[in-house]
Amino acid sequence: MIDISLNGISKYYGGNKILENITFEIHSGDKVGLIGKNGSGKTTVFKIIAGIENSDGGILSIRKNATIGYLAQLPDYPQEYKVIDVLNTAFESQKAIKTQMYELEKKMENINECDIDKIMKIYGELQHTYEHMGGYEMEEKLSRVCKGLKLTESMLERSFMDLSGGEKTTVMLGKMLLQSPDILLLDEPSNHLDLESIEWLEEFIQEYKGSVIAISHDRYFLDNVARRIIEIESKKSRSYVGNYSFYVQYKEEMLNNQLEAYKTQQKKIKEMEDAIKRFRDWGTRADNESMFKKAANMEKRIEKMEKIHKPELNQRKIKVSFSQGERSANEVINIKGLRKSFGDKLIIDNLDLSVRYKERLCLLGKNGSGKSTLIKLLLNKQTQDAGEITIGSRVKIGYLEQEISFENEEKTVLETINQCLMVPESEGRRILSGFLFFGEDVYKKVKNLSGGEKSRLRLCIMMEQQNNLLILDEPTNHLDINSREMLEKALEIFKGTILFISHDRYFINKLAERIIEIDNKRLIEYLGDYNYYREKKSESKNLLKTESLARESNKRESKSTSTENAARKNINKTKNHDKKEEAKRKKNISLLEEEIECIGNDILQIDNQMEKLYHDYEKLSELFIEKEALTKKYDVLLVEWVKLNS
Repeated sequence: MIDISLNGISKYYGGNKILENITFEIHSGDKVGLIGKNGSGKTTVFKIIAGIENSDGGILSIRKNATIGYLAQLPDYPQEYKVIDVLNTAFESQKAIKTQMYELEKKMENINECDIDKIMKIYGELQHTYEHMGGYEMEEKLSRVCKGLKLTESMLERSFMDLSGGEKTTVMLGKMLLQSPDILLLDEPSNHLDLESIEWLEEFIQEYKGSVIAISHDRYFLDNVARRIIEIESKKSRSYVGNYSFYVQYKEEMLNNQLEAYKTQQKKIKEMEDAIKRFRDWGTRADNESMFKKAANMEKRIEKMEKIHKPELNQRKIKVSFSQGERSANEVINIKGLRKSFGDKLIIDNLDLSVRYKERLCLLGKNGSGKSTLIKLLLNKQTQDAGEITIGSRVKIGYLEQEISFENEEKTVLETINQCLMVPESEGRRILSGFLFFGEDVYKKVKNLSGGEKSRLRLCIMMEQQNNLLILDEPTNHLDINSREMLEKALEIFKGTILFISHDRYFINKLAERIIEIDNKRLIEYLGDYNYYREKKSESKNLLKTESLARESNKRESKSTSTENAARKNINKTKNHDKKEEAKRKKNISLLEEEIECIGNDILQIDNQMEKLYHDYEKLSELFIEKEALTKKYDVLLVEWVKLNS
């Protein structure tokens, strides 16, 4: 069933065309990632689907009676509305039906027998609707969403209007998830969430029965959630079956093939044009009309030829590298016994940390765990209560803050770069062009820049300052995917030391060699990237679970000691039963292993087919769906196998 259909949608703002030919369909249950550069029109597409804005051309069709969830802007609520009150507004329809049911129940206490059937029929219909709308699961859903999004008991009791913008956005996301619309439009849903909440949201979306379209620059999120990617590029849309990683691979192959086809066609056209010149030359020399006819026929063939467009391989991207400064000492940062509290609240306690030259170290932790506090202590922006912080000799720090601001935001971009770097205007323009500030962009006032533009300007300044220690607090915030990838490349070849905080798991995997997690005011070290960290965290959780089960088992064993003599009579019977059960278990394990191996081979065969058929989009789509179904079955069987072997 088609939930949404867009066909040839176009949109203008003034005389500026934003969208030209947006065409795609969303089927019930689809999980789609909508990507594109900042300013490409992604949010405009959402507003058109949600009915907030009208298109200037094309056809939009939405399934009859389909409900849409979209947060265009943060709403206002009465000051007395607590967070829990705002969340409960998600259940207004269910509560209205419950009120009607209650009123009918009161009526039935004093009603005549002749009217009871009529009332019972109405009551039954209301009850069916109430159940269908999830009325009996309201408390369970509310508890699940609050736990997943870290909306604590104390948070639920706060006034909604007193929350920060990020906190309000998280609450409204929770309300939208509780409403369970047929179509969810999520614009950067992982913003303002910590890693645990992002992973919970991914799982929620995977299980969600409705359709989900998510605008996101979080590549890890798109890999885990999206079954299809729709890219908006050059005002047009194009769909790719698969997650983000598959999109990257397929698009690169597609563009390379298109470039080869373009070159081949251009070579053929050049040969034909040369032949046309020769025919005309021969016709002129020999006064031969047939030669001119051949030339004319060949020109018509060129005109009728379906031209292959040259792919845009060299789009404007950030092209940068860090200027290299003096080498720092081997020991860049040394922290011993660090302690910090705010009033009665202890944030960091007895913390030790050493950072060596050229390390790439990522700080992880829940929101409020003390990551940013530690950074501020390193930068002398706050003072510790106890402990020592030693910065090594010849260390020059470049700091990218999470919320970027400039000393004088009335200045233009060009004035700011010239003042900060003490360079002439021509050099300032050259530096800015590497960060996509061209033409009139350099005369924009800093106060009018978007979050992404401010990030680019700050990075632009940092990269020219010859720092040898970079401290980055959420460096990929506000950056689109292209800008993130360019930053990653620049940081990969940086010869100094990097200490960073990030929720961008793709970015962490690219850069981190060591992860330090702040947990319960202490540091836990993981010698690897984000995937390694997740693996070790999972092992730790499983170990704790095993230990808990072992303790429960020991308790049961100690209780059973008193009844041991009575149980001896049934030992032989139990042994025989256990032998049968063990034989049955081994047989089931063997059958499962055969099926797992068979499905694994099928998945490998599909992978091989997909590599060979990268040019056949329709066949790729079929194979991807088949692979997804097999992979899910493989995972289910694997879980069953683990249970039988444990």
